[in-house]
Amino acid sequence: MKPSRLFALTLLAFSQATLAADWQTLPSQAPAPKDNPTTAAKVALGQKLFLDPRLSATGTVSCNSCHNVMAGGDDNRPVAMGIHGKMGGRSAPTVWNSAFNATQFWDGRAATLEDQAKGPVVADVEMGMTSLDDVVARLRQMPGYATEFKQVFGGKEPITADNMAKAIAAYERTLITPNSPYDRFVKGDRKAMTAQQQRGMQKFAEAGCVACHSGASFNGQNGASAGTFMKFPAVPGSDYEAKYKLNVDLGRYNVTKQDADRNAFKVPTLRNVALTAPYFHNGSVANLDEAVRVMAKTQLGTGLGDADAKDITAFLEALTGEFPAQKMPRLPATPGKSFAY
Repeated sequence: MKPSRLFALTLLAFSQATLAADWQTLPSQAPAPKDNPTTAAKVALGQKLFLDPRLSATGTVSCNSCHNVMAGGDDNRPVAMGIHGKMGGRSAPTVWNSAFNATQFWDGRAATLEDQAKGPVVADVEMGMTSLDDVVARLRQMPGYATEFKQVFGGKEPITADNMAKAIAAYERTLITPNSPYDRFVKGDRKAMTAQQQRGMQKFAEAGCVACHSGASFNGQNGASAGTFMKFPAVPGSDYEAKYKLNVDLGRYNVTKQDADRNAFKVPTLRNVALTAPYFHNGSVANLDEAVRVMAKTQLGTGLGDADAKDITAFLEALTGEFPAQKMPRLPATPGKSFAY
């Protein structure tokens, strides 16, 4: 019996809105593009690149610095910090389950994980390398990387920016957190979620949160060719708008220059959201309970009472999945020399 059918049969006491929602469980594997099939060797190489701070201009910042895979996949800062303590303009989104995003970055400016992997290494406020050519040149000075790239990609000159991005993306596609209490509940385990979490699930649907936060990742996306974007705030004029400066960043408009995209942002995943405070694109809200209230008011025009807010928050805590073990690799050495950072 399909999980969705079993779910419907076991939750007869739930409201029509709850039952009508398309409750999906998280896949245990992410699909890979035809031009970048996932292999164990490629994933191992990608993990090293993801963790290696030598891909930054100062040798101090890695992908993992802002997307900590030993935690919630972000840095728990309002905005990300790069080389020389430079601060970016947006909060670092979690890398966990990013394989299920149809687009990357808050403004969707990267279509794939491969595209996204090339951006931070050359961003001035992030890893600060002058160009991708400089990144490639540095990698080519490390004999260990030369050997691994050759084994994974072959060819006369395997260390390229494209291959670097492919390896990092392959690793990121393994960062999946299935089997949360919610997933087990949808599959039929009535005891997987507490009574409060079940109430929160019902209120989450009845309030209309599922209009945007749907699908297996609760991000409105199912691997489609275009991400789901929403105005934020969608209902202007609340006290939260000024308090948290929600409309200062123009969002996707900065990419498309289309008026319809002003203050529009990619709908973020709610998977493991209890671990990724502070919240929103500018990291302006410190805790999940407040974030729930802000979303209800600014996106749905609804004020939540304490009980409803706490119940929905409890449900969101049930979206925390199981994290695959991360074994720290040994990075390729640079025997007898150091880079002049």
